[in-house]
Amino acid sequence: MALRAVRGATTVEVDTAEQVYSRIQALLEQMLARNAIHHDDLVSILFTATADITSAFPATAARAMGLGDVPLLCAQELSIVGAQPLCLRVLMHVESSARRDELHHVYLEGARGLRDDLPQ
Repeated sequence: MALRAVRGATTVEVDTAEQVYSRIQALLEQMLARNAIHHDDLVSILFTATADITSAFPATAARAMGLGDVPLLCAQELSIVGAQPLCLRVLMHVESSARRDELHHVYLEGARGLRDDLPQ
């Protein structure tokens, strides 16, 4: 087993707590499923949100789906001219026997084109 990191991102159309929660939960579910990650494999999860998202903490959505015992941290994404607006990003640290090139990074909604160089 090795410590690995899985990336993901999604967007919301409007900054509401309901949309932040539903999009983060959908993203986390896909990241876990596509990589066969089990709850006990999780080491920590870092969430970032662009400055235009102020309605909710993404970590609250993770806690609501049973990940409250996993260390969770939220931060604000850098404000870069031309960057994807209303974007939520995730960096999930996991214990895994998968090689780095076997990991499936997940980009949903308006974030699909952010990392088209990575396999999904």
